Amino acid sequence: MSAPAQPRRARWHRSLHLRLALCLAGAGVAAMLIHVTLTRWPVPQVLGALGAAAPAPWSAGALGLTMLLVLPIAWGLASLLLMPLRRLLRALESTVLSYRDGEFGSAIAADAPGGLSELSSLMRLHSELGQALREQRRHLAQRELLLDTVVQNTPVALVLTDAQEHIAYANIAARQLMDQGRSLAGRPLGEALAGAPEDLRQALSGTQEGLFSVMLDGQEERFHLSMRDFRLQGQPHRLRLVRRMTKELSRQEVASWKRVIRVISHELNNSLAPISSLAHSGAELSRRGAHERVPGVFASIGERAQHLHGFLAGYARFAKLPAPVPVPVAWQPFVESLGAHYPFTLSGALPAAPGAFDAAQMEQALINLLKNAHESGSAPAQVSLSIQALREDWRIEVGDRGPGMTATQLSQALLPFYSTKRSGSGLGLAIAREIAEAHGGRIAMGNREGGGLWVAISWPRP
Repeated sequence: MSAPAQPRRARWHRSLHLRLALCLAGAGVAAMLIHVTLTRWPVPQVLGALGAAAPAPWSAGALGLTMLLVLPIAWGLASLLLMPLRRLLRALESTVLSYRDGEFGSAIAADAPGGLSELSSLMRLHSELGQALREQRRHLAQRELLLDTVVQNTPVALVLTDAQEHIAYANIAARQLMDQGRSLAGRPLGEALAGAPEDLRQALSGTQEGLFSVMLDGQEERFHLSMRDFRLQGQPHRLRLVRRMTKELSRQEVASWKRVIRVISHELNNSLAPISSLAHSGAELSRRGAHERVPGVFASIGERAQHLHGFLAGYARFAKLPAPVPVPVAWQPFVESLGAHYPFTLSGALPAAPGAFDAAQMEQALINLLKNAHESGSAPAQVSLSIQALREDWRIEVGDRGPGMTATQLSQALLPFYSTKRSGSGLGLAIAREIAEAHGGRIAMGNREGGGLWVAISWPRP
C-alpha cells in the first residue's frame, strides 16, 4: 500500500471508531436516564400517587421496558451515523450502472455529507477513476475512427461474414465491387452478389484463394482473393480480402518484356559473336589456303546457328499459338495420355460426357502444369489431377504438396518469362494461360490448405 493511502485509512478508522463510540455512549446514557426515570424518579412517584406499585430497579420488567424504550433511540442514532454512507452507496450504485451502460460522464460531489472526510477521499478517487475511463474511451474512439477511416478508404475490398454467411462488415471498395456502392451490412453474401459478374460470384462464394479474372465494363480485370477464418465475440467469422491486380500485372508484364528482350539480346550476342569470329577465321584460312580446316569452322558456325534457331523457336511457339480447334474428346484416353508424360493421382470420377476442346493444346497446357507440380518438390504420389463438369464450365485442376507460393509470386506467376526456378524459362504457366484464354476460359491458382499449390483451367461448356 502506498504511503498516502495509509493516513487516509487511519483517518477513516479513527473517525468511524469515534462516531461509533459516541453512538454507543449516547445509547448507554439514554438507557441509564430511562432506567432511572422508570425506577427512581419520577415514574415511581407517579405510580405511587395512583396507588400502583413501582417496578423494582433490577427486575426483569424494568430492564425489559428500558431496553424497549432505548431501541428507537439507538436506531435513530445509527441511522444518523449511516446516512452519509447510504447516500454514497446510492450514488455509487448509480454511477456503476452508468459505467455498465458505457456512460462515463456521471460524477459524485466531492463534499461528503455528514462530515465524513473519509467519504470525500473515496469520492475523489471515484471521480479520478471516471476521468481515467473517459480518457481511455476517448482514445479508443479516436483509434477506432482512424482504423475505420483507413479500412474504409483502402483500395483492397474487405468483406467480413458470420457463420451464416451474412455480411457483418464491408468497406467502400467491397460495396462498389459487389453491388455498385450499396450497403451490404446484414445481407446474405449470395444476395449481395446476385448482380455481380459470374466469375466474381464463384470466387467469393468458394473456399479457394488465388487469382481470378472478371469482365468489368468490357475489360478483363484480374483480382487476388485471400481469406482468413477467426472467432469474433465467440462466433466464427470469415474475412475476404480482394485486391485488384490489373495495374500491378500490367507493370509486371512490361518488366517481363524488358527482361525477355535482355535475355534474347544476351543469347543473340552469345551466338552472333562466335559466328562472326568463326566467319572471319574461315575467310582467313581460305585466304591462306588451309582448306582442310574450313569444314570444321563451318560446322561450328552451323552448331551455333542451330542453337540460336532452337532458342528463338521456343519463344516463337509462345508468340504464335494457333487458334484452337475444339472437338469432342473422351476423357479416359486423354487422361491416360497425360499419365504417360508425368504420373499423377486422379481425384474423383471422370465425367461421363465427353469434353470439347483442342486436345493437342490442352494436353500441352496440362503437361506444363504437371511438370511444374513434379518440379515443386512434391512427392509424385501427391501430385493430383481432377476433372469436373460444372453447370456452365469444364474445370481441370492440378495440385501438389510443394512449398506453394507467396502472394507476390502468385501475382506474377502467370506473366511470361517469370519463373521461381533458377533454370526455368517462365513460359509454362504463360502458355497454359494463353491456351485457356484461347478456349474462352481462364486459369486460376492458389495455395492449398495443408501446403502446396493448385492450378485450375476452366472453359465454357458448349
